[in-house]
Amino acid sequence: MRAQTAGTLIERLGIEIVEATPDRVVGTMPVAGNTQPYGLLHGGATAALAETLGSFAATLHAGAGRAAVGLELNATHHRGARDGVVTGVARALHRGRSTASYGIEVTDELGRLVCSARLTCMLLAGVPGA
Repeated sequence: MRAQTAGTLIERLGIEIVEATPDRVVGTMPVAGNTQPYGLLHGGATAALAETLGSFAATLHAGAGRAAVGLELNATHHRGARDGVVTGVARALHRGRSTASYGIEVTDELGRLVCSARLTCMLLAGVPGA
């Protein structure tokens, strides 16, 4: 699990995983000003949080010897996030043997919806290093 929550983008964006089960992953990310590291505007940063949480949940579901690949993220931005912390929650919508999909909502500190997304992926068995 440590490898899935490590990496340059996650560290630069300040994403922290608060809760992690195959059914639900919760994470937070600070937002400040009008941009995030890597030059992402708020919409891009919240989409990055949504994708991170959805792919993390899929990886937990895939388990040992399998990998979540072919990630497809469809995101809708509802409002800009301002200074503070946004919280994302990824919930399993469908988990089968070969595919999984997750609904993700990102809210600001006032509980207002900032971004909603759906992540779909394939689950492959026998992937080296998975």
